[in-house]
Amino acid sequence: MNLTFFLPTRLILDENCVSKNAAKFTECGKKAMIVTGKNSAKASGALDDVVAVLEQGRTEWILFDKIENNPSMETVEEAGKIAKAEGVDFVIGIGGGSPIDAAKAIAVLAANDMKTTDLFLNQFTKALKILAVPTTAGTGSEATPYSVLLRKDLQTKMGFGNPLTFPVYAFLDAKYTVSLSKNFTISTAVDAFTHCLEGYMANRSTIMSDAIALSAIEAFGRAIPALGRDTLTLKERELLLYISMIGGVTIAQTGVTAPHGLGYCYTYFKDVPHGVANGYFMREYLKLHEEVRKDKVASALAALGYTTIDAFADALDTLIGPAPALTAEEVEEYTKLSLLQKGSLSNTPYPMTEDSVHSLWTKMARL
Repeated sequence: MNLTFFLPTRLILDENCVSKNAAKFTECGKKAMIVTGKNSAKASGALDDVVAVLEQGRTEWILFDKIENNPSMETVEEAGKIAKAEGVDFVIGIGGGSPIDAAKAIAVLAANDMKTTDLFLNQFTKALKILAVPTTAGTGSEATPYSVLLRKDLQTKMGFGNPLTFPVYAFLDAKYTVSLSKNFTISTAVDAFTHCLEGYMANRSTIMSDAIALSAIEAFGRAIPALGRDTLTLKERELLLYISMIGGVTIAQTGVTAPHGLGYCYTYFKDVPHGVANGYFMREYLKLHEEVRKDKVASALAALGYTTIDAFADALDTLIGPAPALTAEEVEEYTKLSLLQKGSLSNTPYPMTEDSVHSLWTKMARL
């Protein structure tokens, strides 16, 4: 057995975990940059809690709140220059995956003299300390080294990450997710689930990552009825936050597979939320893998509580709706762009050749 498991992030899932662990913020340095979007950090109460512990510890801080839903290279470059000029010691990402992913990029740019495009080479040897405070239950970015940025030059999203971009600490409190809308809660929950399922199916999966992923896949099956309601209890939101965290732990070991790489086209061109874009592929993805991972497909369905792929996919479609129809021209363009996602395609058990990627997009387009 050849097994490697590396997770340097200290994950803390608890009610009021920010205020209970104030000392962990002050030990990271004398000046912080808080990285957020415009709304979620404030609306959730997470920003107020973080500012309170920083001021309690007499830690200086500055706020960068310009992160987009899909953080761009241009925005993180701007923030990295500010962090360097201000002499920041550590970066705190508060929000969904976008601010946390952006915080990772900013932490690298602030510590190095480099072009933003060089991030994707993964050759940097320095980064500021990173702390994560998620306000969504979806990306699991608090438990991974990965940062995914919008590349307008390539009309897609691309990721980078090495051991230096793991957060030092992650503070998970379900109360920060209460202000999320129903649609956003569903989108992020499906994102978390796809991390777990793709990690379970991935070529890089291990016996240990499989056990962890299956626990969250089973939890997602239990969460599906709650996601269909307009309101969730705090305990149900805590379960979703657990699934998200485990999804991050899983892909930190295994990486993602084809749905993530292909789903970026839906996000870039159709403005489809990332989690929903991944979810669109689940029916066809599982059917492909019945040919090469029949045992794992069966185990995943059993954990979810379904007997067939179509029964599960129908339940998922009820939550996220159908994928948008595509033209033949879009299928050709999306196939070419998907082939740029070499990491996720090569990690997929079913061979993702140009022909199979084109065939999958044709099925998704309903041509």
